[in-house]
Amino acid sequence: MEFGFTTAAYVVAAVLFILALGGLSGQESAKRAVWYGIAGMALAVVATLIGPGSGLWFVSIIMVALGGVIGVQLAQRVQMTQMPELVALMHSLVGLAAVFVGFNAHIELGRVMAMDETGRKALEGFAALIAKKEPVEISILKVELFLGVFIGAITFTGSLIAYGKLAGKVDGKAKKLPGGHALNAGAAAISLLTLIWYTNTGGWFPLILMTLAALFIGYHLIMGIGGADMPVVVSMLNSYSGWAAAAIGFSLGNDLLIVVGALVGSSGAILSYIMCKAMNRNFVSVILGGFGGGGGEQQAVEGEMIAIDADGVADALKEADSVIIVPGYGMAVAQAQQAVSELTNKLRGDGKEVRFAIHPVAGRLPGHMNVLLAEARVPYDIVLEMDEINEDFPQTDVVIVIGSNDIVNPAAQDDPNSPIAGMPVLEVWKAKQVFVSKRGQGAGYSGIENPLFYKDNTRMFYGDAKASVNALLQKLG
Repeated sequence: MEFGFTTAAYVVAAVLFILALGGLSGQESAKRAVWYGIAGMALAVVATLIGPGSGLWFVSIIMVALGGVIGVQLAQRVQMTQMPELVALMHSLVGLAAVFVGFNAHIELGRVMAMDETGRKALEGFAALIAKKEPVEISILKVELFLGVFIGAITFTGSLIAYGKLAGKVDGKAKKLPGGHALNAGAAAISLLTLIWYTNTGGWFPLILMTLAALFIGYHLIMGIGGADMPVVVSMLNSYSGWAAAAIGFSLGNDLLIVVGALVGSSGAILSYIMCKAMNRNFVSVILGGFGGGGGEQQAVEGEMIAIDADGVADALKEADSVIIVPGYGMAVAQAQQAVSELTNKLRGDGKEVRFAIHPVAGRLPGHMNVLLAEARVPYDIVLEMDEINEDFPQTDVVIVIGSNDIVNPAAQDDPNSPIAGMPVLEVWKAKQVFVSKRGQGAGYSGIENPLFYKDNTRMFYGDAKASVNALLQKLG
């Protein structure tokens, strides 16, 4: 009875998770999709707690309550600008959980194998599942367990480094130890050898050795990736965490964990591929930590940045018929999305065409800008992706860039030695006038100089984005 209920609940939960993923593909259905995911997870947890092999109720309830309290605290404290690093941190916990579950499965495997036939018959839950397996199946179980720990360890350290880079606690520049990719290849070779060793002996030493190698791979892979590519890294680590969960699901014989892990892993991989294509990156190179453009000297930027005040920008907006706004991470930091929404309503009320141009990797998380604009109630139909709007810049009177750098950097097209060489960008410099809202003259998060700021039709609108947009609203009346 318990097994039947758990199986049925897992099927329903899997359907809810699929509906959640499908709904997240559209802005209008995203809120409903989140509730599907919440319901699916709640059902899965309850079904697991009361299903076969259940027990330790007091400990389970304490752990669930503790996790819930921590989750509520994080939700109340974390700002939208901190969501990318929070997601990376959550991925690290998934990886760590996979490692711990794998270690526990190894302990259970050793305990069951040491029992006689009579002792095995009395086992329940996961131990009973092991006891029923044939020698060949035990070998397969070892491989599944090994892969779960391997992928989980890579995800753990890789996500921690990604969190550090996104939070500004680790240098955002790409760095590798002497030896570069050869070190990663060596660690991967060690992991392969320990896999053969582990399947033959089932001992702790090869499992621990592999875990250390995998922890190094995760650390070194992500350290070798620059800040401009962090959105792809977050998506890639999301995929890794899914595959780690799926591998552990095979070890535990948990069908729902397999399904959910496969959903997360495949969707994360597809998203990573789409983003790599949008950035003109090689997918395999991304997985191996081979981000970046050429290695030569970057072209020098000539000219000077010319500043403008709110009066000058307001005058240009009054005369313009068409306006495109390009939001970036700076808008999120300043929490200027509501002010930008008010500016949009004001300009549209004056009969001007206003649209938003969203680059696939704007911000530091896929869809980051879309979420912020939806939160500020900007109409969905005027928020356009890069491919939909890039050809319209030459016919646009005014472009306002708010806190963006790399996604509007012409060096991606003009400088083969730039770290973002070949990456498709929003060609804002083709508009008649470009105003860049920026806090200062720095090069931005990735540290790449932007020739856009020095072009004849570009003016720098310095200051906090929220304060600057509010100043424009006052000038526009």
